[in-house]
Amino acid sequence: MEIPYSVKPRPDTGLYNAKVGIWLFLASEVMLFGALFCSYILLRVNAPDGMWPHHWLNIWLGMTNTIVLIFSSVTVVLSWASLKMGQFKRYKLYQGVTILCALTFLCIKSYEYHDKFIHYEVILTDGRIADGHIEKGQTTADTVALLGWWPKDEAALMDPPMGHPVEKIEIPRKQIKTMENYGPWHNTYTAIYFVLTGLHALHVLAGAIVIFAIWGPLAKVWEQDPERYINRVEVSGLFWHFVDLVWIFLFPVLYLL
Repeated sequence: MEIPYSVKPRPDTGLYNAKVGIWLFLASEVMLFGALFCSYILLRVNAPDGMWPHHWLNIWLGMTNTIVLIFSSVTVVLSWASLKMGQFKRYKLYQGVTILCALTFLCIKSYEYHDKFIHYEVILTDGRIADGHIEKGQTTADTVALLGWWPKDEAALMDPPMGHPVEKIEIPRKQIKTMENYGPWHNTYTAIYFVLTGLHALHVLAGAIVIFAIWGPLAKVWEQDPERYINRVEVSGLFWHFVDLVWIFLFPVLYLL
């Protein structure tokens, strides 16, 4: 028995079932990310003066990822439009570019995460602070080697000056009081950064898998039922546009403000 309104729109809503379902799903996603954004706002507003990090993220990498996702939204629309005009090969081209954009975004984000995990804040027993990226090849059992700088205090570390001098720092381990990388456990900012961007990256990965499945293994549906196939592409595109929109909010909030 065929499920009604899986291809043709319902007379009461003007939408087919899958489109109603994706809009309901996206409404729940808005509540999820909305709660996280509200948490970010409350945490930042209640942070002590001068204790909220600035300039901790690479703006150019974030900007690149923003451009990549915006471009992928364009290719998603073009792929759907190509199907509406019956141009299946052009659809395959545009949607292939969308998948490449998704992989590019995830690769850049992985690089950013790796950068945080090799970035350390070192507090010495005499109270001084060293901050920088660990140099594995030159770090020994007795000495920690960093490529970084010496902030004068915690406030300077929260808002490092742009273009501050970077030098090679070697610290005997016996002089280290604490040493911690910039993972999600480091402070409130890194925790909310990894939660927001990590959850978003999972959505990018999930969207890319769905788009790839429709683009590749499920492409035979185009020959069997073109209208159903177009609907699937449209529904996956709506999810992808939502993922892009979330990043457009994340980029300025985390990278610029």
